Amino acid sequence: MGGTPIHKLLDLSGKSALVTGAGRGIGAAIARRLAEAGAAVVVNYRASAAGAEELVQEIRDSGGKATAKQADVTHRAQVEHLVAATVSAHGGLDVLVNNAGIYPVSTLVEMSEEEWDAVVDANLKSVHLCTQAAAARMIERGEGGAVVNIASIEGHTPAPMHAHYDAAKAGVIMHTRAAAQELGPHGIRVNALSPGLIQAEGLQESWPEGVERWLAAAPLGRVGRPVEVADACLFLASSAAAWITGAVLPVDGGVLARPAF
Repeated sequence: MGGTPIHKLLDLSGKSALVTGAGRGIGAAIARRLAEAGAAVVVNYRASAAGAEELVQEIRDSGGKATAKQADVTHRAQVEHLVAATVSAHGGLDVLVNNAGIYPVSTLVEMSEEEWDAVVDANLKSVHLCTQAAAARMIERGEGGAVVNIASIEGHTPAPMHAHYDAAKAGVIMHTRAAAQELGPHGIRVNALSPGLIQAEGLQESWPEGVERWLAAAPLGRVGRPVEVADACLFLASSAAAWITGAVLPVDGGVLARPAF
């Protein structure tokens, strides 16, 4: 019958993974899941040092391998140092998850140039810089690899007061497809996830009207959980997705499947 044995499809034992923006939220859930699958994980953070260190300790206490590395992934020099540190810590780099990003709100007319630049840098430039640096290492090593970008359903359909974020996430989707074309001959797969509204601490209290609209719109009738994005990320990073590249997978409870009118 051929193919990878079922019990090894999601096994990342012996693999090294770098997850950006993993000090909390979706990034932390992804790092935790990849570690559970056997990967040695580098938990990158910019400011969430306490969360990153706590996650690393949790992974180690569970018998996994993890290290925390601070870096602002909007700066090339820091990205290159982060990738080099990952290779040094775990002997290589097999999986890159570009999760880092920010999610501010501003009207189009009132949006400052500084606000635009900050959002595009955090959500799109970081993807380019990290993919570029990681791919160079993967090509040099000659054993292929996997890149998973965390896009958003807002890269497919816009949301009010999010022109900068929507544009950046649409850029992530196109960068994913372009990178898949260029890196495929080197055995490097590049895919993206487009999450919808995902549960976070205080979400219902801080944005009750938005959650209510989401629940009315989502065919599955609930907000997503960080671990559900992590599960989809594990799939794309694993050999279960060995023949998938350039794909963008919605993880949104079916919201993008709604009729346009």
